[in-house]
Amino acid sequence: MTLRQEIVGNAMQMAVVNLHPGQTVYCEAGKFLFKTTNVTMETRLSGPSNGGQAQGGSGGGMGGLLRQAMGTAMQVGQRALAGESLAFQYFTAQGGEGTVGFAGVLPGEMRALELDGTRAWFAEKDAFVAAESTVDFGIAFQGGRTGMSGGEGFILEKFTGYGTVIIAGAGNFIDLDPADFGGRIEVDTGCVVAFQEGIQYGVQRVGGLNRQGIMNMVFGGEGLSLATLEGNGRVILQSLTIESLANALKKAQGGDKQGPTGGLFSTNAG
Repeated sequence: MTLRQEIVGNAMQMAVVNLHPGQTVYCEAGKFLFKTTNVTMETRLSGPSNGGQAQGGSGGGMGGLLRQAMGTAMQVGQRALAGESLAFQYFTAQGGEGTVGFAGVLPGEMRALELDGTRAWFAEKDAFVAAESTVDFGIAFQGGRTGMSGGEGFILEKFTGYGTVIIAGAGNFIDLDPADFGGRIEVDTGCVVAFQEGIQYGVQRVGGLNRQGIMNMVFGGEGLSLATLEGNGRVILQSLTIESLANALKKAQGGDKQGPTGGLFSTNAG
């Protein structure tokens, strides 16, 4: 059953979800805004695939409970390592249709993605807002060298299954397909919001070890690396990065540490 939702607002969008009787939607803790009184709210440590629903092959008795507990512990451990919320909040309409509202944590857009079970979606950390209970939430780790260089892309959220998942980002969104640009695009690492399974994500150094490459790294404001996205599939980028927002706030408060060169010489010292 497709999630009935409407994304409203401009600079700070919200998702208003209308639930059928008995339908459940879940969100990351801290993304909930409001609900009607006939919608119940429950906080759990487990994701939807291990959230009290029947699990194939789990068995009963103490063995089944132990396996379920271990599965929940692994989920929580992964989310803790990724810096994500440890718990999810579940909302179910009782006795009639109900309404729930959600929002992201940064000024920007939201997007509803429809999963049909054939292709997963990957998203940056903290992009997840809410999803119906038929969508599974997981953590994906990029290869060590690529991820460490990419910063934003080392740990990704992964969505599989069927149904609607709602994500949020900063600034405005643009949808691209690398296949429309020769099969490959290069992006500021902080601008990647989400991409479909089948898109190859990587990180490359900005320029070579020559005069122009050093100028790009030191004065270009992009640091040492760019993200690369290759293949055929949907990619969502955001116009505002968290780093640029943080620098703008520091500057407004008289604490700009970036200096005139940006890029390599930027610091985060207080």
